[in-house]
Amino acid sequence: MAHSNISIFVPHAGCPHKCSFCDQNSISGAMFQPDGEYVRKVCSEALECSRSPEETEIAFFGGSFTAIRREYMLELLEAAREFVGEGKFKGIRISTRPDHIDKDILRLLREYGVTAIELGAQSLDDRVLAMNERGHTREDVINASRLIQKNHFELGLQMMVGLYGSSRTAEWDTINIICALKPDTVRIYPVVILNNTRLGELFLSGVYKPFDFDEAVEITSHAMLRFESEGIRVIKVGLHASQLVEQDMLGGFYHPAFRELCEAVIYRKLIEAELAKHKDIVSAQFSVPGRELSKALGQKKSNIRFFEDRGIHLHISPDSSQKEKLKLISCEKRK
Repeated sequence: MAHSNISIFVPHAGCPHKCSFCDQNSISGAMFQPDGEYVRKVCSEALECSRSPEETEIAFFGGSFTAIRREYMLELLEAAREFVGEGKFKGIRISTRPDHIDKDILRLLREYGVTAIELGAQSLDDRVLAMNERGHTREDVINASRLIQKNHFELGLQMMVGLYGSSRTAEWDTINIICALKPDTVRIYPVVILNNTRLGELFLSGVYKPFDFDEAVEITSHAMLRFESEGIRVIKVGLHASQLVEQDMLGGFYHPAFRELCEAVIYRKLIEAELAKHKDIVSAQFSVPGRELSKALGQKKSNIRFFEDRGIHLHISPDSSQKEKLKLISCEKRK
């Protein structure tokens, strides 16, 4: 079943400093600090209309949850805990910094019903982390991840593609280390450069030159395919569509359907790999699971056009009973 959250944003709360890319108000659309009563209201309304509460988590995002003032953190958790259990929601998910995890805080989170912890790793290259003023190291991410897993929480890692100072090598290294850590879930956020951030200043001055958009799509699609092959669920790709993001954006890799762009590239690569097994192909027919058809075709049939430009007529049909991602039904060779 698809991953489902009741998202409650706690913007800026707990962050010891402001990272180069950060403008939480634009990213989350949140402009206030929620309290316990707000949490109860949101959870109560969500529970009334939820068709599968047992598959849904209450999720605190947008800050560094375990670094906020302890009394405030417990107020939010106490309110959320009332809505977890039989006939209610599955559990509580939080997002926090890797340098604010220890045995004591994990014991407290367990007591209040937290079941999943996501770490804002962003990169696993120490140089990139320092250049973007993250305030933690690769080792902090690795140590916190292992501690979370040892204490039997679900582990999620968040990765950003195209940060200031990054390179293709740094991105591949981050992907490889994430795979080695074996988290349960991953979120991938290609960088969006926002006004009133340090990254925005570096971009406007010409010091920060981001990847080309297509390169960011390629790297992200590679990461998605690699994580999927390792059994790691990719539960989010790109920022959600937001008027605030669009009006404050200076550059970077924002697209309201960024994940769909990447999924089309994944299918293009799978089709290329299959066609490479044959010579002189002029047409080919593939089938995909029914729900995957639009991804395989690509936005505005971009994959069909891609192969047409290379002299190959492609036909892709849905098969609701098919389990494999792609199946070659027939092909015609040049006579």
